[in-house]
Amino acid sequence: MAYLAPVDDIVFALKTAAGLDDLLARDLYPGLDMATVTAVIEEAGKLGAEVLAPLNAPGDRSGSKLSNGSVTTPVGFAEAYRQFSEAGWGALPCSEDIGGQNLPEVVAAAAGEIWSAANVSFGLCPLLTQGAIHALEVGGSADLKAAFLPNMVTGRWTGTMNLTEPQAGSDLSALTTRAEPQADGTYRLTGTKIFITYGEHDMAENIIHLVLARIVGAPPGTRGISLFVVPKFLVNTDGSLAARNDVVCTGIEHKLGIMASPTCVMTFGDNGGATGYLVGEENRGLATMFVMMNAARLGVGLQGVGVADRALQHALAYARERRQGKSFLANGSAASPIIEHADVRRMLLTMKSLTQAARMICFATARELDIGRRSENENERQSALKRAALLTPLAKAFSTDIANEVASLGVQVHGGMGFVEETGAAQFLRDARILPIYEGTNGIQAIDLVTRKLPLDDGATITAYLIELAGIVGNVKAANRAEFGAMGPRLAAALARLQSATLWMADALRTAPERALAGATPYLRLLSLVAGGTYLAKGALAEDAASPRVAVARFFAENLLPEAIGLADAIESGAESVLVDPHGAVFA
Repeated sequence: MAYLAPVDDIVFALKTAAGLDDLLARDLYPGLDMATVTAVIEEAGKLGAEVLAPLNAPGDRSGSKLSNGSVTTPVGFAEAYRQFSEAGWGALPCSEDIGGQNLPEVVAAAAGEIWSAANVSFGLCPLLTQGAIHALEVGGSADLKAAFLPNMVTGRWTGTMNLTEPQAGSDLSALTTRAEPQADGTYRLTGTKIFITYGEHDMAENIIHLVLARIVGAPPGTRGISLFVVPKFLVNTDGSLAARNDVVCTGIEHKLGIMASPTCVMTFGDNGGATGYLVGEENRGLATMFVMMNAARLGVGLQGVGVADRALQHALAYARERRQGKSFLANGSAASPIIEHADVRRMLLTMKSLTQAARMICFATARELDIGRRSENENERQSALKRAALLTPLAKAFSTDIANEVASLGVQVHGGMGFVEETGAAQFLRDARILPIYEGTNGIQAIDLVTRKLPLDDGATITAYLIELAGIVGNVKAANRAEFGAMGPRLAAALARLQSATLWMADALRTAPERALAGATPYLRLLSLVAGGTYLAKGALAEDAASPRVAVARFFAENLLPEAIGLADAIESGAESVLVDPHGAVFA
């Protein structure tokens, strides 16, 4: 079926979860109003629906091809990227002094969801380019910024992130790519990187690689890692392209999903060394790279939302058309549309409520990033950046986990036809499966949440967030609206267990950190469910009784939120069963 951007749902989430009306009223975005924001999202939806979405299934079937070090993307991708760049979409969140449009992160987040829903393989390229732009803005010298950023912002050049090596996956301390200083101030890089998204392609005239490497003689471990810019083509002082650099794609992966996105093996320095330019200080590269990684983590969360929404739209259309059996609502003898069957409605409501909850978490994260970058109040900026740090693991992990759940339910709604590639439901599930893995596996996100983000300001950041959620829950209970059903009590019970689990986690971090790690993943899920359910309820407060958004919020509270009680039990009492067998004898 054709993709239709959910503009109304996106705008509603921006107003409720991201509080965009309030930010506009505060003039956080001078000269911007809601009408303009809505118009931008509508235009993004048109590009997604008319240009990107039609390429999604054909691109999945054909994939990208490697020949003699060059990668050819599927038919139509290069032209779509030209339209994307000429319309300025890649410049959306970039600062005006480098040619960007300086639009809010929340607007860029909404557009990012649309690109991923329409064609997640395509959307990966601008996502990584924007992350590379931000990393160079933060860590690059004036000369590097002048040489590379203008053409990256316009989309003439794209960006990549080169971390992983065959022997070093998530453990970056084990990377071995070498960088040798040269007399002219450059470095010669040698080594191999794997899983490099859009490391080679035919959509842009140059590719700017951000590469982690170890300078000869650097300290071992992560303390000795530096960051370098390594362009595919070297750049003359006048900005024109010079000779080809000593970096080449030597393989592309044959994957489960995202077939159209070339996932490359990149070899640096087979012919004397690839020329690289140091970003920031020697041996401090990981901090700058994490700027790009954190931006990418929110972007990947939005990929999860996008794929989930696309799977939902696909399943909903099928459920309305497919007739099978007679439902209790049927009047005649004809078979009923399967959407009338209670279990199909349950699956569709699960898909819809999870998607909307994840969208709200992502937009709430983007809101904090905007405040952290734009507020004139230093205390507010710092508080917002800490809130964004707390929410980023949720945005990345919860959204990508539910993308898999929603896409799998989409296959189930289709029944046997969902297992057949021609219906299209299977592609969403295959594409979604990578999302919990890259940019830091979701297990790593959970560890980051409990070991780094919960202790922020001695727990003040998480405490303030839980107080904010409690205020919304109190408003829901006080409203006491009949159409809310058990929404208020369910939210209150789940929040109470989240509060107790948070106290337990804080104590475990001090006294038995291995127990905290054993409960990290269920804790992230628990926090995400309560946050998502609370945002949905906040939206329901603004709607009338007949609104579908009220029904979705109620369904989430009554059918999905009870999982919170079991998650809290697992966190507080399940660690021993995880840790009792540290040597793995149970698997013998």
